[in-house]
Amino acid sequence: MQQIREQKFWKLDLWKMATIFFLVVFAIFLVYPLLGLLKEAVFTSEGDFTLNEFAKFFSKPYYRQTIINSFSVSIAVTIVSLVIGIPFSYFYSFYSIKGSKLIYVLSIMCVMSAPFLGAYSWILLLGRSGSITIFFKNYLGINLKNIYGFSGILLVQSLKLFPLIFIYMNGAFKDIDSSLLEVSSSLGCRGINRFFKVILRLVMPTMLAAALLVFMRAFADFGTPLLIGEGYRTFPVEIYNNYLGEHGQNKNFAAAISIIAILVTALVFFIQKLATSKFNFTINSSNPIVKKKPKGIQGILMYIYLYGMMAISFLPQVYIIYLSFRNANQAVFLDGYSLGNYSLALDRLLGRSIKNTLIMGIGALLIIIIASVFIAYLVVRRNNFANNVIDTVSMIPYIIPGSVIGIALTLAFNSGYLVMTGTMTIMILSMAMRRMPYTIRSANASLMQVPMTTEEAAVSLGASKLKTFVRITVPMMSNGIISGAILSWVAIVTELSSAIILYNNSTITLTMSAYVAISRGNYGLAAAFSAILTVLTSLSLILYLHVSKTEDIEV
Repeated sequence: MQQIREQKFWKLDLWKMATIFFLVVFAIFLVYPLLGLLKEAVFTSEGDFTLNEFAKFFSKPYYRQTIINSFSVSIAVTIVSLVIGIPFSYFYSFYSIKGSKLIYVLSIMCVMSAPFLGAYSWILLLGRSGSITIFFKNYLGINLKNIYGFSGILLVQSLKLFPLIFIYMNGAFKDIDSSLLEVSSSLGCRGINRFFKVILRLVMPTMLAAALLVFMRAFADFGTPLLIGEGYRTFPVEIYNNYLGEHGQNKNFAAAISIIAILVTALVFFIQKLATSKFNFTINSSNPIVKKKPKGIQGILMYIYLYGMMAISFLPQVYIIYLSFRNANQAVFLDGYSLGNYSLALDRLLGRSIKNTLIMGIGALLIIIIASVFIAYLVVRRNNFANNVIDTVSMIPYIIPGSVIGIALTLAFNSGYLVMTGTMTIMILSMAMRRMPYTIRSANASLMQVPMTTEEAAVSLGASKLKTFVRITVPMMSNGIISGAILSWVAIVTELSSAIILYNNSTITLTMSAYVAISRGNYGLAAAFSAILTVLTSLSLILYLHVSKTEDIEV
């Protein structure tokens, strides 16, 4: 009788227990820290309620300008990325391009590389003493425009993020039914006119989603404006400067700015959702697009555009690897080549950085995989209000700058019953929360493609629901889980914005080691750390492409 009761309990309540578990976990490790951040912003150290920190931000032009700057550069980056990425994707999707796989692979590598590495590399190329700057000045007598400030941030972020537009739009263009284009042509709508009036309208939901993602990444980017922004101050940098700045700390004010950042990004997210709802339709591509062969001068220009833009976008990663083998003395690269930078890296925490990156990365990834599998099942198969809350809450870190997450966790777990500040645990927790949405979305999409009848058949043959889930459902979700997990892994190993708040010497990672070397002007050492990080990222993405075997990707 007792055994029957236990079986009935597990049969009825396993998924309810999972729902309760995730509600509690997210309440403790995400909602509670964010509420603590709000408390820090509106209460003084004596416990008095105040809105002075918010008034301080909005009353002083010095601080208001940071949000204007962040919006200005993020909007500019989004527009430039769309202008470059949409025709790039159109040529790739509608024409048979030689070497198309190489273009696709390089695009993913550009998108998923650490943002600050691109800024660092472009400083070495176009900075005041950059290679290209010196070449133009000494041999052509041309003084190039300063890369620092708004123009530099725009250049670096646009070249990094336009491939994201390309990757998203490629999947949307492939879903267009060619019969729709044939009908529009028969009605006299051809060429550029058809592109704007028919094709772009058909892919508008995807274009808006891609634009939002570019905007969010540009807005939350910490490393690029920190390295090349100079006098051009942005939101994430201002948060960092007030929380851990060299000129004094103001944690209450940093918390207030963080709350403003959450509200701003949430507002942008909901505006995008509202705009997307205006184009709520689906496309069934029974007649897929037949790619044409590029011909004549148009074909030549198409190849120049595709390979030219990709070469410029990928140049920073190649240049960093090249510089890692150059002899160097602090910020000066010398003649000759050697392994001196790597030897110096071995003496400067390379072993610890790699060990920490792997331990914390694998730990965070295991949490992400297990949680994503259960959350995907709860959302897709056990859809109810509580599980929808879990799905929504799990996406919060997706739209919040990493520095905000780092500050919230530090404030929440710096004292009391659960102290984690300065430990690997809080780093792993931050990485898992920040990058879980990648795998959850991928797992959700994969499970939606698994017919419910498959699980019902297993149950009808005598398998329990738990056994069916473990033996049948999870293996059928494996491609989506693995694909999302690899993307999460790449994002984890290149994490900077939250790690810079949480790390210390004992928990330093490859990304942080590269950043610290850059900030201290030791460019040879930074090149070695950056090259190792680039290779690790590239190998992970090659594994992703091998596993996924698809060009439809959610980054």
